[in-house]
Amino acid sequence: MKHTIIKSALFAAAITMFSACKKITDINTDPTAASTDQVQVEYFIDNSIIKAQMDPGVSERAFVLYWVAAGHQISDADGATFSWGDYSDEWIGEYYNNQSSGALNTINSAIDVATKQLSAGTNKNYTNNLLQVARIWRAYLLSEMSDNFGPMPTTAFQGVNPEFQDVKTVYYYMLDELKDATSKLDLSVPAVPSVVSSEDPAYGFNFAKWQAYGNSLRLRLAMRLSEVDPAKAQAEFEDAAKGSLLTDNTQNFQIQEKPGWDDLSGMYTRCWYQLPEAVTFNNLVVNLGGVKSQTQIPNVILDPAAQNTAIANIKDADYAGLYFPVQLTSKTNNPFAPFWLDGLPNTIDPRAYQIFYMPGNNSDPSFPNGTCGAVGGNTVGFVKDSTTRAVIKTIDAKFTWNPMPDGNWGAKGGVVDALFQGANIGVTTSMNPVLKQQFRTQTSKRVFFGAWETYFLLAEGAERGWNSPVDAKTAYETGIAKSFDYWGVSQYLASYLASDDYNRAGTSVDWNNTTEPGNTHAMTYIDGITGDTSTVNINYPVNNLYKNGTVRNDHLTKIITQKFIAQTPWLPLETWSDHRRLGLPFFENVVLEGPIQTLPALTNANYMTSSQQFFPQRMKYPSGLQNSNVKGYNQAVGELGGQGSDQVLTPLWWAQH
Repeated sequence: MKHTIIKSALFAAAITMFSACKKITDINTDPTAASTDQVQVEYFIDNSIIKAQMDPGVSERAFVLYWVAAGHQISDADGATFSWGDYSDEWIGEYYNNQSSGALNTINSAIDVATKQLSAGTNKNYTNNLLQVARIWRAYLLSEMSDNFGPMPTTAFQGVNPEFQDVKTVYYYMLDELKDATSKLDLSVPAVPSVVSSEDPAYGFNFAKWQAYGNSLRLRLAMRLSEVDPAKAQAEFEDAAKGSLLTDNTQNFQIQEKPGWDDLSGMYTRCWYQLPEAVTFNNLVVNLGGVKSQTQIPNVILDPAAQNTAIANIKDADYAGLYFPVQLTSKTNNPFAPFWLDGLPNTIDPRAYQIFYMPGNNSDPSFPNGTCGAVGGNTVGFVKDSTTRAVIKTIDAKFTWNPMPDGNWGAKGGVVDALFQGANIGVTTSMNPVLKQQFRTQTSKRVFFGAWETYFLLAEGAERGWNSPVDAKTAYETGIAKSFDYWGVSQYLASYLASDDYNRAGTSVDWNNTTEPGNTHAMTYIDGITGDTSTVNINYPVNNLYKNGTVRNDHLTKIITQKFIAQTPWLPLETWSDHRRLGLPFFENVVLEGPIQTLPALTNANYMTSSQQFFPQRMKYPSGLQNSNVKGYNQAVGELGGQGSDQVLTPLWWAQH
């Protein structure tokens, strides 16, 4: 792809020089029109897709520090930024500029040039299809920007100050574009020359795959309107579902990452971030599906001796862990907050061990040994006295499984160094499951849309009573199957689909089991200081955002739970959007051991409840937009709700929770 970047850059430079050096007699000639015969549309498409991949400076700030934190798949890398509702204008500005003046501006140029070539009769036999591909990709880019900020221009980012439209108008526009563009793709056109296909890093200009992607993308955007505009959502969903869809992993929209520091570098390659498993993800996968850790470990740990040690450290299914009521927090609605699991879960969703590295599994290739030591081999931590800070207990996290809680830990922040980057760990310790090495080495493929998502969308539509080519149960189970196939764990699928075991959020896998788990479940625990064993009734979390917290195991909860797991770790923006739309799956509140000024509604009186105002809802527009386009900024803010609405906690039009 390097040749593409260089070629496109040279082309852009040539256009600039041409515009600057043309004769005075040509000063009134449109420079774009004058050069359209020489312009290659595919270069613009290639550049736009690559630009949207984001270089490490942009992806770190948008993908890792915002989407990941809001999407609850991986813990907030800062621990105190977007998960708290805080933000950085500089970081947001870098992302906004990259996508608007970079990716969107370039794809608009592709559309403009292709349209002019078709009008002038200077087109190739595949130019019309390139035009439709560009429109499909533009719809995705607009959706990404709108889902982050809200109101957006629909025909701007072409070198002039844009007119901003409300979110409803933006969504209607994108849905119309996808319907029209997919219908105008001519699949009878012969395969494009290899020199052209190499300019499409996703599909190599396989137009059948682009059509399937466009229709599935339309399903996604239609479903986004399910709670605020159900009639429109249903109509668009049903129409899109009639067409070809992205239904196989060979069709996944994914971009190959590459080593270095450019737009194709990886999302998760900043080695100074541990990227630990999030509490939400952990609550969803532990005890889900009935697949025992013991059967999985031989496929996860390569060293036989380490296998034996790990198997010996598996805990009973009804064991909560070591109880640290003084050192750990109870000021969050995560029911396992005061417990530290000193071993491995008895059963766990088999995808969890494929995504996150098991502490102490140092001999495995999955060991995340970053170039600047973000994760190391030391698994020993220290429990301290809450007053004197003297070490009163040493614990070893080798072959244990504990997520990293986000929030303000206040005075407790240094009491259990096993959970925090305190003086005794720093960046050389791995006390938590963290993202595996293959995601950090810039050799993976970033997924923008997977086949599993199509099926979960079809399942949700069918569950709502909409016309779907697949019934809800079949679509649900097929979505799980596609995800298992992606992760290479299909050998567990049959038993997993039949499991009635409830995860920590109170949801099971079996489609036919909609029995609620009850409010509590009895578990044993060990006092972390005295070593005494006792029992406790642990409450299932109450998700007030969905059916007032009374339902944990209905079909929609199952669908979104499976969709969330399947989207990890590539699509945190989608898990964030589903939660904003539905309040599903259950997201725990951040820890409130100290005040959080950016979440003023979250208090000591209500941290056990779920509220829309406890979670970030959008990114604020960067100050650069306000400074460069006052009219456009005021239009956008007006569509958000008027003065003062440009805030992180302001819900978008389609977000009901």
